[in-house]
Order: sequence, then structure tokens, then C-alpha cells
Amino acid sequence: MSTRDSADPVLDQVAAVADAVLFEGYLLYPYRASAQKNRLRWQFGVLTPASDDTEPTRNRMECLLEPVPGGGGELHIRLRCLQLQARSPRTPDGTPVEELVVDGQRHLRFEEGVPRYVDAELSLDRLLRDEVTVWVLLPGSRDVEELRDASGAVAGRLVRECWPVAARLVVSATDLPGPYLVHRLRLDIVNDSSCAPGAPREEVLRTSLIAAHTLIAARPGTFLSLTDPPRWAEPATKECVNEHTWPVLAGPEDRTDLLLSSPIILADHPQLAPESTINLFDGLENDEILTLRTLVLTDEEKAEARATDPRAAGIIDAVDAMPPEILERLHGAIRSMRPAGATSVDIPVFDTSSAAFGSDSPAAQPPEQLPWWDPGQDAAVDPDTDAVMVGDIPVAKGSQVVLRPGRRGDIQDRFLEGMRATVHAVVHDVDGGVHVAVSVDGDPAAEMQLAHGRFRYFHPDELEALS
Repeated sequence: MSTRDSADPVLDQVAAVADAVLFEGYLLYPYRASAQKNRLRWQFGVLTPASDDTEPTRNRMECLLEPVPGGGGELHIRLRCLQLQARSPRTPDGTPVEELVVDGQRHLRFEEGVPRYVDAELSLDRLLRDEVTVWVLLPGSRDVEELRDASGAVAGRLVRECWPVAARLVVSATDLPGPYLVHRLRLDIVNDSSCAPGAPREEVLRTSLIAAHTLIAARPGTFLSLTDPPRWAEPATKECVNEHTWPVLAGPEDRTDLLLSSPIILADHPQLAPESTINLFDGLENDEILTLRTLVLTDEEKAEARATDPRAAGIIDAVDAMPPEILERLHGAIRSMRPAGATSVDIPVFDTSSAAFGSDSPAAQPPEQLPWWDPGQDAAVDPDTDAVMVGDIPVAKGSQVVLRPGRRGDIQDRFLEGMRATVHAVVHDVDGGVHVAVSVDGDPAAEMQLAHGRFRYFHPDELEALS
């Protein structure tokens, strides 16, 4: 076992995605300590001490593993998390202050996150015999940095302090009955630290595992997807229990020996967009929007962000130095749905000079190649005139409907149950699905949304047509 990130070329293949999980929500735009949304931090994967009853103290991951016939094999398990490090500026006499300015440079009180890694290699045969406990101790530390002014005199100090965190990994494997050779792998992460009863969250976080997640490599072996398992494994998949974490296949699409169990629900084989070159700590936001907003921060706001956290300073510096061609890449990308090996010969070519595309003088316009995603490629599809049957009634632009959100919708859709709406378009996706774009009648924001082409989309079976 090691508390350092040991060199492992297999696990390194998913390091970038795992880092995105580790720092998700670490610091939100505008990246300043004074921003209201940065007053309550650490939202994902927090496992608090056992004496705290406000947040989870443990999580559980279960997945299915196909071993190689004949037994043997090992699992390389890596626990990754952040450990809170309190940074406190002090006056020359040692008095803590919220802010200290030395020669115009600001030093703010803030909580930093220190990445921690724990590795364990366990025999699969041993796990099948009995559960194995891996003890984890993240050490405490205290570091004092002197701040000197231009004359060399000590103008203050920065004290960085970590508190020890005790935890354990409890790992076991069970051979499932049936004709298939498959094991159910279970991994619990448990925080064994302590804190004072009723302590404020700021103190509780000092002995918490933050953004806790695990990487697992089977040597050899094959993990089965929990979201898209083979049919024979579906019953066993449904019996897997996952609490406060969710396992997905990781690494390239052709790998099944890597697993990432994350407090953020991801799809199998998650990847970072190649257009994204900066870790902005907020995957729920659009990179282009965040970058543009960061560019227009005032010099004073940028100075505060740089003083808030070294990682925030890195974001400001990277955005300020971003060349135009990189910024242009953030504007959008279209992922082709044809096989990667397809050539330009495979792309259908459409003559847009024909009357079917609205040309008044076909001979006067040269042929133009349209990509598959361009609406003009198929003149038979028109959201303004297309209709779809809802029960026995055709529904098209201008129709009145009642919303009956089904199970495929999220909780926000359920709030609209029984409300009347007006249809604005019937649209088709590239997979052949039909969606109805509506605005909710009486919604005070409807006018603004329509001006920007924003609608709510429902499947036809989630609507009740009004004649």
C-alpha cells in the first residue's frame, strides 16, 4: 500500500478523467473566495467522520467481474481523494487574519485541497475466501511560509495545516451461482476519523475524505457494464448495490479491464473533450461561456482570484494566454456518427441547387455539399409543418396539449404534470425519435424563452392532445 500515486501505465490511461472527478466543483466561477457560491464548497464524494451524522460516512460499490478460467489474477485498487488544507495568513506576531497584503500582493484565508492516493494490490483468490481490509491513514501536517516585503523584513506568515484522516477500504468478492463464471466485487470506503459532536461543517471537513473515488484494474479479467450488461448478466446486475458512488467502464472503448467508481454518475468509457484544454472545475458549465466570462473579469477581480487559490490563479493565467484558435474550438464541435474509418466518399452529397431545396434558378447555383446534420439535407422534414399522432389526434405547430411527463423525464418535468402547453414544433432526431417542442401556457418566462428559441421537449406519449 502506498499513499503516493505510483506509476501504473494502465491506471494512467484514466488519470485525466479521474482528475476531472477529483476537482469537480473545487472552485466555481468567478473563482474568488468572496463569491457567495464559494462559501459552501466540497459537494461531491464527501465522506465525513463516523461521529458526524449530517453527510455519508461511507460508500459502497458493487460490480460484476469475469475472471480468467482456472483462477488467479489480481486487482489493483487506487483510492483517490482530496484532503482539506487550511491556509491562514498571520501577522508578524502570529495573529490570524482574513487577509494580509504584502507589497501589494494579497494573501487570503482559504481551504485548499491536497490530492491523496492510496494503492493496494489484492489477490482475487484471497478476496473470494474472505473480505480484506486495507487501512488508510492520511497524515497531518503543518507548514509555515514566511512572507517578506521588499526590504527583506518579515511582514507576515502563511500557515498551511492538514489534520490526519483515518479510513479503510473493505474489499470482498463472491462467486455467483449459475452457468457463467462471474464474481460480484464489493468495495466499501469507510471514514474512521472522529470530530466533535455538532461541530460546524468547516471543522468536519478537516477529517473527511473529499471527492473520494476509486480506480480498479483487473489483471487479468473483464468488468461488465452495469448500464449495458449482456442479457445473461442482467439479473445479477440488478442485485448490485451502489451507495454514493457509481462504477463505469473506464479507459478506451476497447478496454474492459478498467473501472472508475465515481460520486458523479458517468457513462461508460468517459472521455474529456479534446477541445477543452483548461480544467475549469465546473463540468456542468459550458467551457466557452466560462472562458468568455473569465476573460471579462476586471483586473481587481482577477487579482482576488489569483490570491484565492493557486489553481484559480492557473485558470486566470491560462485563459488570459489562450490563443484565438483555441478559443474558436470551444465554440462547438460536431461528432460524426459514421465509423471513424469512413472517407469523404461515404458522405452523401446533395445537390442544393434543385427546386426541392427552394432554388428559384437551379442552373444559376453550383452544387453544394451538405453534411448529414444540416436540416436542408432532407426537404421532407419541416418542424413547422410536421405532425405526430397523440392518441387519435394529430399534433402540430399551434396545437394545444396537456403535459403528462413519464418516467423518462427528470424530477423537473414532474412539476409540470397537468399543465397546458402550446406546440411550437415537431422535430426528429438522428436516431429516428420524435420530440414535441412546447411552451407552457401562462409561464411568465415563455416570451423570453421563445425569443431565444428555447422550448421544453416531450415525447408524444407524454402528451394529452386537446381537440
